[in-house]
Amino acid sequence: MIVEMRTGSTREEIDNVVARAKSMGMKVQLNVGTDRTVVAILGSNTGGLPTDAFAVLPGVESVTRIMKPYKLASRGFKPKDSVVSINGVEVGGRRVVVMAGPCAVESEEQMVASARVVKESGASILRGGAFKPRTSPFNFQGLEEAGLEILARVRKQFAIPVVTEVVDPHDVELVAEYADILQIGSRNMQNFALLSSVGRSKRPVLLKRGFACTVTEWLTAADYLLAEGNNQVILCERGIRTFEDSARFSLDISSIPVIKQFSHLPLIVDPSHAAGHYSLVPAMAKASLAAGADGLLVEVHPNPKGALVDGLQSLTPSDFARLMAELGPFAEAAGRCI
Repeated sequence: MIVEMRTGSTREEIDNVVARAKSMGMKVQLNVGTDRTVVAILGSNTGGLPTDAFAVLPGVESVTRIMKPYKLASRGFKPKDSVVSINGVEVGGRRVVVMAGPCAVESEEQMVASARVVKESGASILRGGAFKPRTSPFNFQGLEEAGLEILARVRKQFAIPVVTEVVDPHDVELVAEYADILQIGSRNMQNFALLSSVGRSKRPVLLKRGFACTVTEWLTAADYLLAEGNNQVILCERGIRTFEDSARFSLDISSIPVIKQFSHLPLIVDPSHAAGHYSLVPAMAKASLAAGADGLLVEVHPNPKGALVDGLQSLTPSDFARLMAELGPFAEAAGRCI
């Protein structure tokens, strides 16, 4: 249930709404805007609450039921687009933000070479996985803390923010010491203990869509992060599993306008995991920007043939530089810039 306060409502009037909700056993989240405040009333039985219980209170403009299961991620709670700022890089603003780098941190030399390519080509954020959840337990699982230390040194050397995945609630505090953005991968989108722990960290979060999850389930997972008071949430579409097998996954381009219609959260697209092959990445990246994505997450490796993880879908430095040069017109067509 969403309670919209009148413009100029007093702190006392807002507190009265909050007090009434809590007296009914509900939880409350506030969205304090420049013009007015919106109060989200959360609980399993809000459908049984009469709207008049809040509509009669002084300072209340309107009371609306949100019928979808996600609340805090909805435009009903926050009509204006959210912008997440990472060390001066804004995701969700006019500029399209490109995050790029190898799937996994393999060595310091590899990450230095990657960071140089990423920055010189015009991307804003360096990616690299220190912890790698793999389908097989016998595959490379990442360098873990040693990988985080490499990321931290490279971040300092090139003055570039880094994004890396966290896979265990017990590692959130550790990863947050080294990373500017905590990534929650597709397999962990519904790991609710991890979501809550990352939410409490108050660090910017990149929430990837589960490859077998609907948009509604994705936004409901985002609510776990937002419910902990973390409003720095970025969504990432990375393709879903369908009957089609010509690409690794089916990139759901339609999710971009759907998210933009129903949620205020910024959205980027990972064309590399959807494609599964480097030759398909540029077209998917361009289509994503044309559809209105706020940014891209692209895999780039200085030597894809020698990559320990996902070399086939990684762009070479020259291919990535070419892609960055070609993205400009697609961003401009959507009213954006690179």
